[in-house]
Amino acid sequence: MLRRILLIAVVVLAASLALAQIPAGTPVTVRIGSEISSATAKVGQTFEGTLAKDVVVSGKTVAKAGSPVRGKVTLAKSSGRLHAPGQLSIRLTSVASTTVATTSYRVEGKSHTKSNATKIGGGAAAGAIIGALAGGGKGAAIGTVAGAGAGTGVAAATGKEEAVIPSEQVVTFTTTAVSKAKAH
Repeated sequence: MLRRILLIAVVVLAASLALAQIPAGTPVTVRIGSEISSATAKVGQTFEGTLAKDVVVSGKTVAKAGSPVRGKVTLAKSSGRLHAPGQLSIRLTSVASTTVATTSYRVEGKSHTKSNATKIGGGAAAGAIIGALAGGGKGAAIGTVAGAGAGTGVAAATGKEEAVIPSEQVVTFTTTAVSKAKAH
């Protein structure tokens, strides 16, 4: 009798593990639960979301859309004021209570170059015009330097370009190893 119960338990456990496997190369499409920003995120920080699509393996659904997913931040670098836009990278750690390893999803903030050049160049041009009107050629040179300095100040004050993954963003990861159900 005990032997029969043990055999049934082993068969049920093996069947549940077989269904919960997600092989390498399987796409997993998720909806991010809340915004993640390079300004505030820390490496190792976790995030949550839900499956946006069923996870299907060999024609069988192994995780249904709406199932919970968890992940972690693997890179979080805040933006500098005049250079280096923010960087952010995340990956999944579990899908519907199944531990997974996935590719990373990476985003970078917008480049500062064009915006800064416009602000600094515009300040220099405005300074040159004002200086020329006030003091001729010498005033234009002084005004150009002063205007460029003012434009640099504006660029520094407004220049952060963080990387952001908005709430509800749909992201597709790819599994990189066979995964199995978590032990509870």
